[in-house]
Amino acid sequence: MLVGWGGNNGSTFTAALVANRLGLSWPTRRGIQKANWFGSLTQAATVRLGDDIFAPFSHLLPSVNPDDIVVDGWDINSLNLFESMQRAQVLEPSLQQQLKPHLQTMKPRPSIYIPEFIAANQKSRADNVIEGSKQEQVEKLMSDIAQFKKSSNVDNVIVLWTANTECFSNVLEGVNDTAENLKLAIANDHPELSPSVLFAYASIAMGCTYINGSPQNTFVPGVLDFAQKKGVFVTGDDFKSGQTKIKSVLVDFLVGAGIKPTSIVSYNHLGNNDGKNLSAPKQFRSKEISKSNVVDDMVASNDILYEPGEKPDHVVVIKYVPYVGDSKRALDEYTSEIMMGGANTLVIHNTCEDSLLATPIILDLVILAELFSRVEIKRESWSDEEYTGFHPVLSILSYLCKAPLVPPGTPVINALSKQRSCIENIMKACIGLPPDNNMTLEYKVPFLMKEVTAEPKTKKMKKIENGRVY
Repeated sequence: MLVGWGGNNGSTFTAALVANRLGLSWPTRRGIQKANWFGSLTQAATVRLGDDIFAPFSHLLPSVNPDDIVVDGWDINSLNLFESMQRAQVLEPSLQQQLKPHLQTMKPRPSIYIPEFIAANQKSRADNVIEGSKQEQVEKLMSDIAQFKKSSNVDNVIVLWTANTECFSNVLEGVNDTAENLKLAIANDHPELSPSVLFAYASIAMGCTYINGSPQNTFVPGVLDFAQKKGVFVTGDDFKSGQTKIKSVLVDFLVGAGIKPTSIVSYNHLGNNDGKNLSAPKQFRSKEISKSNVVDDMVASNDILYEPGEKPDHVVVIKYVPYVGDSKRALDEYTSEIMMGGANTLVIHNTCEDSLLATPIILDLVILAELFSRVEIKRESWSDEEYTGFHPVLSILSYLCKAPLVPPGTPVINALSKQRSCIENIMKACIGLPPDNNMTLEYKVPFLMKEVTAEPKTKKMKKIENGRVY
């Protein structure tokens, strides 16, 4: 269930599910385009299992098939999903017409609109809202979740926020600092409780994994406390799609190569409703925070380059330019110090269709969150130990989030390669394969090389079925 179902991301995600399920194709200036999931880790990437043996992520473990996902959700705007898709101007008109009979019957449920938390320019959209107190709103959300699960006959419901970025909430003692205080604050209709906090609370209360795809601080201490007490998974924050993903790769490379980034300046302009909402200072501040912390762990890893507490100058600018629509333009300048006082500057210009980068991330978050909710672990040497699941804060999914949410006291990892290796190696461990350490000693040590070359190489692992490698 998507919060902000009628937005660019929500409508594009729903359209992509239907188009891939039906195997649709459509004409473009470059020829016939077929529906696919390019950009998805689970559907379009592979994992190395051995010498020259690669398998799709989706084949490693039993996981949800995208064709089996049923979508519902909420939006403050009443347009049906076909009309929302048209308004978003992301997909080709010929594809939109094929999707019309499937999407025009889908209509978002009324959502929560509290104008203090999003930009004033969103007021004209808000014609589909839940009235009443915050307690009544939470009860309505819980009822919606229960009704959807019953009517759709799905096994599990996952709630994902892909609505407007909110301004940051204040963490107040006695209000949102514990689960008990949060429950009482909802009953008392406290003004500091944002719509995303109410959605998270309702989702957790119903036992549904909650994913935050925007940068606001939805996971205040009271929400995390509630999730831990209920044993419900939560993860976020903010989809990591284009510019930030490159930043986490490039800075990791520079610092790892002994080069010292001293200035990182990121400029963006976009014309979709996300850009319109982010043109308000408070909402932009939420995005600025999620983008600005992405290099911290890489900088902290090298005390040769950086003194304690030293960081690169890091500036993020976002401007709303309606004409460019969903085609976001990003310009990044990385200035680094090299040996003997020299300088190196890298400039990257990136044009991307914003929602077509974010949609596969939504799919991956849903599929992997569901998958890891079924994984349990215990120590092999402790025969009497019970199996246990992961911590309710599902930090395994940091690869997909700009500002990874981690359990208290846990180090934050932003380097993209490490985040991907985490997912890959946990999945390999589940089928009895060792982590990929890239040493390939069998090709570097003489006596091991003799053993390898004594017999012709054969592809021993051909396929994976039901968690077994053949």
